[in-house]
Amino acid sequence: MCIRDRNSDKAVFSVHCHNDLGLAVANSLSAVQAGARQVECTINGLGERAGNAALEEIVMAVQTRADLYEVETAIDTKHIVSASRLVSSITGFPVQPNKAIVGVNAFAHESGIHQDGILKHRETYEIMRAEDVGWKANRLVLGKHSGRAAVKARFEDLGILFADQDELNVAFTRFKALADKKHEIYDEDLQALMSQAGIDEADWLYGLSTLEVNTGPNHLPKAKIALVVDGREVHIESEGDGAVDAIFKAIEQVAKSDTNLELYSVNAITQGTESQGEVTVRLEKSGRIVNGTGADTDILLASAKAYIHALNLLRDEGKAHPQLEGV
Repeated sequence: MCIRDRNSDKAVFSVHCHNDLGLAVANSLSAVQAGARQVECTINGLGERAGNAALEEIVMAVQTRADLYEVETAIDTKHIVSASRLVSSITGFPVQPNKAIVGVNAFAHESGIHQDGILKHRETYEIMRAEDVGWKANRLVLGKHSGRAAVKARFEDLGILFADQDELNVAFTRFKALADKKHEIYDEDLQALMSQAGIDEADWLYGLSTLEVNTGPNHLPKAKIALVVDGREVHIESEGDGAVDAIFKAIEQVAKSDTNLELYSVNAITQGTESQGEVTVRLEKSGRIVNGTGADTDILLASAKAYIHALNLLRDEGKAHPQLEGV
């Protein structure tokens, strides 16, 4: 197909493709070759059914094969990975490891013959540079002995800048707390730290003080929680079908939120048993939907954090505090 009609040069033709047969990107690129100059697409290919055309794949295809398309997007591709992570964090939908461009394995090489080829000539197996889409070639690993200057420099490498010394101090404090739990801290951990740092807990009604979970094959899981509710510590416990269910039911004994749990998602931020788990909880109440997030090396603790975050987002300032008598 080629777009040719009288006065067609005065219009901007748009293409909108869904990925039901896995051809959304291919069809969109074909339309660009035929004269379309607007592509309706989404980061990470999110969309109805199998999703929409993936923005990152279209942008990099056009840039990598400029000899075929002879067009430009004017998109700063170095922000593609960070944008992908942001969307994944907000929506609660993790990016599959083997996803083109933004998957963690997109530029990873395990096969010996692949590694040998990359070392001798990168273009043997990579038609684009990882750095061009926001991946960092220098995978500096930080730990509990890393200093403030090294941590700040790594944040800056990731495009995270601090407005003042106070912001840096908060970030560094969170970093040190994580380093006490996790031996090695990677770029993904720092990204998750900053996504949590953007959550202001100062005005929260609900806060988590302590969490204890008892579970096993021969008895129902039980959660014992101490919540801080408007400055007052409340102790509750509950059983559930699983550990997470017990935690949520215990919290609900206090919150009495009457919400619907729309989504519970767990995503490992990095590899290994020390990896942080990033949990997303989506709650719905009276047509309003919020996403709460929590990250921790302990999945159960991350789940509690995410649920409490969502409850605080749902709370309306003008409503009365929950009744705590008898709890």
